Amino acid sequence: MIQTKRMAFWALVAVNAIWGLGFVVIDDAINIMPTSVFNAFRFSLAALVLLPLWFITGKKTSTENYQRTRLFKSGFGLGSLLFLGFTLQTEGLNYTSVSNTGFITGLCVPLVPLIGYLLYRNKVGFEVWVSVVLATSGLYFLTIGDNLTINKGDILVALGATCYAVHISFMAKYSHQFPVIRFSIVQLGAVAVYCIFTAFVENSIGRYEQYASIWQQISEPRVIAAIVYSGVLSSAFAYWVQTSSQRLIEPHKIALVFALEPIFAHVSAYFILSEHLGVQGWLGAGLIITAMLYSELGGNRKVKIQPLEQMAAPVDKQ
Repeated sequence: MIQTKRMAFWALVAVNAIWGLGFVVIDDAINIMPTSVFNAFRFSLAALVLLPLWFITGKKTSTENYQRTRLFKSGFGLGSLLFLGFTLQTEGLNYTSVSNTGFITGLCVPLVPLIGYLLYRNKVGFEVWVSVVLATSGLYFLTIGDNLTINKGDILVALGATCYAVHISFMAKYSHQFPVIRFSIVQLGAVAVYCIFTAFVENSIGRYEQYASIWQQISEPRVIAAIVYSGVLSSAFAYWVQTSSQRLIEPHKIALVFALEPIFAHVSAYFILSEHLGVQGWLGAGLIITAMLYSELGGNRKVKIQPLEQMAAPVDKQ
């Protein structure tokens, strides 16, 4: 169990390293297995791994405090945003680099307060507008190549980051209404259901003709490793660490730790895939990281920031 601030800090660092390396692991797997099929396996496993916690940590509650129907309606509604976010991000990996994917996903951090303003007219500080400008500039330098063309994968990942930001904004409204673990499991299960349905539709219209049979795909050691890694470590384990750690560490310090994820993604891509950002790419990456940190640390707000992996709800009482 995580019982001290030091343990929580290093556990969060480890989780961000897991997420960063996860981009490399997934990038390899989706060359063999279609995006929707891979995510269907991944989130089914993640939900199953967390399912025992439903019974271990769950308490008997009255119908006034806990309504199963509302839980599933809200969970599947918010799960649709997670589904779009993960699908766009994973699909984008087919067309862009792991490094770009990691840094562009970081856009969701400065986008969250902006979307909160658009949805709920929440007060937005000066630091948010500065961060949005910095992040947009960073996205430009990171995605525009020497021939001044926009990479399709970068746009897909950016759209995915926007879905994550919208999801977090809605979570601020709905998360306190349900037990955290149960709400997270339902959302993960919802993502799995949406992915399974999408996979069946895509297969029926012939989008998977270039792929081997599902049995050949699932028998590939790389695919199995990626599903286990992303389902157990990147999702289930990371959720437990984040939930435990946020009870011990101040939100603004957690923001600093979460800024490590895209850096770990690039380091992993550099050593494993030999990816190089270049001067222009590092300028864009630096601007996005600066926007992430300034959005959370530049004002007096103390927000319980969500991880970029975007699978866990804000901490709430069980």
